[in-house]
Amino acid sequence: MTDTHLVAADLLKSHRASIDRLDAILVYTLAERFKQTQAVGQLKAAHDLPPSDSEREARQIERLSGLAAEADLDSEFAKKFLNFIISEVIRHHEILQK
Repeated sequence: MTDTHLVAADLLKSHRASIDRLDAILVYTLAERFKQTQAVGQLKAAHDLPPSDSEREARQIERLSGLAAEADLDSEFAKKFLNFIISEVIRHHEILQK
C-alpha cells in the first residue's frame, strides 16, 4: 500500500470511529426522548387527553426545520425524520389509551 493509501485508510478509520460515536449518541438520545414521550402518553391517557396535538406538532416541525437550517442539515430530511418520530409517538400514545 502506498503512503497516500495509508493516509486515506487512517482518515477513513477516524471518520468511521466518529460516525460510530455519533450513532451511539443518536440511539441514546432517541431512547431518552421516547422515555419522555411515554410519560406524556401516560399522562394523556390518565386524563383522557387526545393522543396527538396537531398544533404542537406543527410548531415542532417548524422549530426543528429552523434548527436544521442553522445546522446546515437538509430541511426536507429533518421534516421527514421528525414526522416519523411524531407518528411513532402518536402510535405509542394511542396504544396507551386502549
